Amino acid sequence: MTAMDFEAARIKMVDNQIRTTDVTSHDILKAFLQVPREEFMPGSRRTLAYIDEDAPLGDGRFVMEASPLAKLLQLATIRPDDVVLDVGCNTGYSSAILSYLAGSVVALEEKPELAAAATENLARLDYVTCAVVEGPLVEGYASEAPYDVIIFQGSVETLPETFFEQMKDGGRMVVVRGVGNAAEAMLYVKDEHGVVSERFGFNCSIQPLPSFRKAPEFVF
Repeated sequence: MTAMDFEAARIKMVDNQIRTTDVTSHDILKAFLQVPREEFMPGSRRTLAYIDEDAPLGDGRFVMEASPLAKLLQLATIRPDDVVLDVGCNTGYSSAILSYLAGSVVALEEKPELAAAATENLARLDYVTCAVVEGPLVEGYASEAPYDVIIFQGSVETLPETFFEQMKDGGRMVVVRGVGNAAEAMLYVKDEHGVVSERFGFNCSIQPLPSFRKAPEFVF
């Protein structure tokens, strides 16, 4: 597939997959038009970069399909000077999108091979406001906290308290809570007194982040 074909496919993705799902933010639409999704795909998946599906990366990890990612970003109301923690950045695609919306992005990844891919991709494409850091996803990244925005690249069954601690006063956290069709996109907001409130955004069925699964429970 040629570069021109990829550009045409990117425009179709925005017009047919994102605009049609109530994403109206011009900044978000522009970001998805700017970032070459194919550059963040494994070689065998490049020609499938713009289909309306998650892109599997192995071991239960995926690059999220464009439509729910765009809706989650819109829910976060990201501002140009925000510092964003991107939890589970995979190969760096979501962080590249975020770089067009925020001041800086901390791209957290726990799998060494994915962290290496994200580092290489973001550096090669000159996304200089993104910094890839490696560590357990469930711990967040306290070294650069607090954050204006925290967002997760997959749904969670459990949400550790540490993420609320890493939110800045006035900060927002967007997370898909639950699994399957029962999952909900939630917006958490911390006020100037450190009090966190939550608001339902929309129903959202996306792939789970394996690290945030509930531990098995034994019933006697």
